[in-house]
Amino acid sequence: MAKLRPIVLPLLLTILLYISNGEAAASGAANETFLQCLSKHSDPSHPIATAIYTPRNASYSSVLQSYIRNLRFNKSTTPKPLLILTALHESHVQAAIICAQKHGLQMKIRSGGHDYEGISYVSDVPFFLLDMFNFRSVQVDLESETAWVEAGATLGEVYYRIAEKSKNHGFPAGVCPTVGVGGHFSGAGYGNMMRKYGLSVDNVIDAKLIDVRGRLLDRQSMGEDLFWAITGGGGASFGVVLAYKINLVRVPEIVTVFRVQRTLEQNATDIVHQWEQVADKLDDGLFIRITLDVVNSTLQTGEKTVRATFRALFLGKSGQLLSIMNVNLPKLGLLQADCAEMSWVESVMYWTDFPSGTPTSALLSRVPQSLNYLKRKSDYVQKPIPREGLEGIWKKMMELQVPTLIFNPYGGKMADIPATAKPFPHRAGNLWKIQYSTNWNEDGREAANRNIDLTRQLYDYMTPFVSKNPREAFLNYRDLDLGINHNGKASYYEGLVYGIKYFKGNFGRLVKIKTKVDPGNFFRNEQSIPTYLYTRK
Repeated sequence: MAKLRPIVLPLLLTILLYISNGEAAASGAANETFLQCLSKHSDPSHPIATAIYTPRNASYSSVLQSYIRNLRFNKSTTPKPLLILTALHESHVQAAIICAQKHGLQMKIRSGGHDYEGISYVSDVPFFLLDMFNFRSVQVDLESETAWVEAGATLGEVYYRIAEKSKNHGFPAGVCPTVGVGGHFSGAGYGNMMRKYGLSVDNVIDAKLIDVRGRLLDRQSMGEDLFWAITGGGGASFGVVLAYKINLVRVPEIVTVFRVQRTLEQNATDIVHQWEQVADKLDDGLFIRITLDVVNSTLQTGEKTVRATFRALFLGKSGQLLSIMNVNLPKLGLLQADCAEMSWVESVMYWTDFPSGTPTSALLSRVPQSLNYLKRKSDYVQKPIPREGLEGIWKKMMELQVPTLIFNPYGGKMADIPATAKPFPHRAGNLWKIQYSTNWNEDGREAANRNIDLTRQLYDYMTPFVSKNPREAFLNYRDLDLGINHNGKASYYEGLVYGIKYFKGNFGRLVKIKTKVDPGNFFRNEQSIPTYLYTRK
């Protein structure tokens, strides 16, 4: 992204900001006080004016849109921030927290912009945006096998910097390289090495956070409760995370990948049914994801069928992989020709669908390969779905045509770690996680409503096959259908509705920690962790 020309302070002083309870500032003096407050509480050697953009600045729209990853929230009617603070120094973050409280402004915190519901950069009340994309350092220390990763770095940058120094190290996190570290890690983070090494947060050992009082804290000074909360409970409910320290994991110099597709006419039902029985019990170094979508049948013109795409990462060579597959999933009929051996970082490129031969430096790009309007939902499966159940799902999918289902297997390390070790509770007992994925390119409310409704219909149809009491959901697959918090007097009870689905029994501990560290509920959004008592004025 080209360097943006910052707005100067005199121009900033003319903007109309909103203060306490969303009321407009009565005069320019009140606005000036807010900006002077920002300047007062930031480091003079790092002028905060160079980091602020307002609607009057020509670069405002490009700064805002650069990290909007869901086109549903990039429309002229989408509520916009009163200003964007692209923090360049920790004192800018401290100033934002202190002054936002003083002037009653809501603050939204964005790292990579991949929040599926846009709540890191959209609000129905007047707000400003604290954008962390300038905090993007990745410092790898091979001697200790650790790295300090700032919240605005992308996963692609993390992977590239690790591989730049070692062929035998990696990190278990997501397969989309443009996702920001801040949201991904604080919401737990998972990827195709989770059966071997667990979640991203299972490998986080320290953090730097600025709390509601503007203090810069690390794990020791924040205490184990708060550190626990920001490693899976959503960092934006508790403070502003500047960086995480991670443990690197060992990977072999050669790994194996494959992508095999089968339609219903090619025995997909039998293969998926066999996958259900074994996917969570395979060698921990083998992760096989299934993507299910509706395509045109090759047998009858105009007819639809369901296609199952089996995509795998194996932390080893193809010969060993074939032996495992022939014993455990023979119905897939995996062949040597289906397998490709490569380095771990090259496997990241493969999973991201970069064209063959693309240099690994492409992981440093912050521009997504595509942008769409989208809706996501999630579920957890705890018992294999009967064959007749699968056939009913295929029929429903062909009726709706739009939503794609993605099955991500658990087991391995995921089953070994206690549900209370991190706020993320979905461990032993879950066979796989489902992502409902709907993308569309047509603009307009009608198209959005139609596609969202189709996604909800498939989600409703799946009710008999997924977890119950509660019907579990994954925080990083943000879904406002599960409940919205208006952050008023009913905040705790509204938060309980979605909180139990995301966190199960860990929700109570999260609320207790939130009440202690942010009793006034300053760090809030539509699905944040609430306090026990309504104390915000």
